[in-house]
Amino acid sequence: MEDVPYRPVKRALDTTVALLLLALLAPFFALGAAAIGIGMLRSAADRGPVLYRETRISSGRRFELLKFRTLRTDVLVRAAGTEPHARLLEADVGNLTWAGRRVLKPWYLDELPQLLNVLRGDMSLVGPRPWPPSMVGQQVASGLDYRLRVVAGWTGPVQVHKGVTEPEGYTALDLEYVEACRTWSSARLLRHDLALLWRTAKVLTRGEGLRF
Repeated sequence: MEDVPYRPVKRALDTTVALLLLALLAPFFALGAAAIGIGMLRSAADRGPVLYRETRISSGRRFELLKFRTLRTDVLVRAAGTEPHARLLEADVGNLTWAGRRVLKPWYLDELPQLLNVLRGDMSLVGPRPWPPSMVGQQVASGLDYRLRVVAGWTGPVQVHKGVTEPEGYTALDLEYVEACRTWSSARLLRHDLALLWRTAKVLTRGEGLRF
């Protein structure tokens, strides 16, 4: 697959909307940080940094993805020396902090700091989600290299299709979006991104994240 250009209109949308969301969602940033603080007061096992950083791939380049920390520090210590993937570790409720279980994961608040990644140009608002290097390597070995060719996204078609459960379905949605980035006009792609952002907002307001 050829590289997919990061179009100026897409970058302009990313910068404008990310700045707007950072302003509008400031109370939710405060809520996320406060929940983490309360959790650290409740349990010594929950103590640690507010933010969590993890190496991911976007358009073939490594960057440090930002999240509100949902995992207990001892879990991260045990994962040291490996390539930790928060999403996999978070699948075990026993690995989560109180704030992760009760506040951050159900409402996707842990993902809000990635708006800073968008502003820095590490990723786009819309695109295939960024994966860790080892997972990207496995996907490339299977014949799919699109995560090396396109800027990763904060949200995307996979995140708003809650009924899809099979990996093949996720990949098909990603590939459809990548093809749209390659072939659609800038105006059409802009409308599509705005529609996906609107659908993402509805998912967020319904609180359809992980529940424990």
